[in-house]
Amino acid sequence: MKFNDRTSPLTLLATRRSGRPREMTAPGPDEAELRAMIALAARTPDHGKLAPWRFVIVPPDARDALSAMLTDAYRAEKPEAGRLEIEAMDNFARMAPALVVVLHSPKPSHIPAWEQELSTGAATMNLLHAVHAHGYVGGWLTGWASTSDRVRDAFGAAHERIAGFVFIGTAAKPLEERPRPLIDDIASIWHG
Repeated sequence: MKFNDRTSPLTLLATRRSGRPREMTAPGPDEAELRAMIALAARTPDHGKLAPWRFVIVPPDARDALSAMLTDAYRAEKPEAGRLEIEAMDNFARMAPALVVVLHSPKPSHIPAWEQELSTGAATMNLLHAVHAHGYVGGWLTGWASTSDRVRDAFGAAHERIAGFVFIGTAAKPLEERPRPLIDDIASIWHG
């Protein structure tokens, strides 16, 4: 494990940025590092200890198969698709050195579905924090592939949903800071 030990936990939180997967390059994490990141991601709030999320690692040698599956699913759902759209599916499958598909996998329980969805989002965010702590950059993408039942079926079951595709690698150029909301616009004090 190569934790970025040059910074404090607060600095890690303050410096995490999302990277554009198409701009990520090698090196990326190996399988052991990915498993360590997932172990950290699983340390998320989880009312009822249900683990309503799953992580599917797509190894580099499966990227051709991912491209074929995405292309076939896209063509089946959008038969009028043009060459550029199909190329976009292939490009999506090949971005960044590493890829983890996060699935929302709700469990039958008295725990409300909404809480399970929140836990999945928190687990995905924890994965991004773990990626940063290991010295890599991550990008969480959704889009058409995350809403396609055909794509979902390639990774999971009918009751699951794709929460996102987390691409991981090394930033090819410095990450840009995006505008953040002003604290006074998003936080208030309730006085009763």
